This record gives sequence, structure tokens and C-alpha cells, in this order.
Amino acid sequence: MHLRGVVSSGLGRAHVFMAQPHYQNQFKAVLGAGAWPGTLNIELYGDNLADYRSLRVLSGLDEGERIEGAEPLRIRGFERDGRSFGGATAFKAEITRGGDEWIECAVLIPDLTRHTETAEVISPAFLREALPCEDGDEAVIRLS
Repeated sequence: MHLRGVVSSGLGRAHVFMAQPHYQNQFKAVLGAGAWPGTLNIELYGDNLADYRSLRVLSGLDEGERIEGAEPLRIRGFERDGRSFGGATAFKAEITRGGDEWIECAVLIPDLTRHTETAEVISPAFLREALPCEDGDEAVIRLS
């Protein structure tokens, strides 16, 4: 499965969650290394939205037909100092801008998210520099 979309800025709050050791330990199992403390948002469009919705179905967030080939990896939530940090589902993937070089990543779908048309991408690399990319650039995600 391929997801094509446009890089966009988020709210800038992902780093608070991404830096948590409980999550980072689980990201190591998905990525083989800790994740950069932030996400790269990819605004999806057209047929890509249907494919992304199927990932949301596999995550248990939406109802619909389940697709084959994408393996959901559970990221467990936790509570610390009276604050709840929710769970998520990750899907191993690779991302590129031009198709020549692919960078290992994962699509992360938090249990509590307002993003229904935006793929949140995590990676050991700071993707804005590694790809490189900026808002408005097109990117392609290829699920592993």
C-alpha cells in the first residue's frame, strides 16, 4: 500500500508525547531505534484517504472492511503523575519525496486523534531534514 500526500505543519505538541520513555521503548521495537521526538504530518487526498481509513479500521478506530498485508503494532498507553498518555497503533513503512531514497519510518495512529485525513509519521530521523521537505512538498509512504 502507498499513501501519497502533502507535508503540513501540526500543532507542535507531538514532542510532549514522543519524548516519553514508555513510548520510546516501544518505538524501538517498531523502528529498531528510538523515534525523533515529533511527527511529520502528511495530509492525504483522493484515493489515499480510503487506504488510510483501512488502517484506521485495523487500529480499531473506524468500522469497515479490513485489508490484508498491513500489520498493526500496538503501542500501549500509560499513566504517570496522574496524567494519562493514550495508546496508539503503528504500521511499519518507508517514506520518500522523490522515489530515489526511502527512509524507514512508521505511520502512527493515536487512539485519541482528530486526524482522519492526516498520516502522522515517526522515524529515528528528523524527517524534515532527512528527506528534506517543507510544508507543501509531496511525499509518498510505502507500508512494509
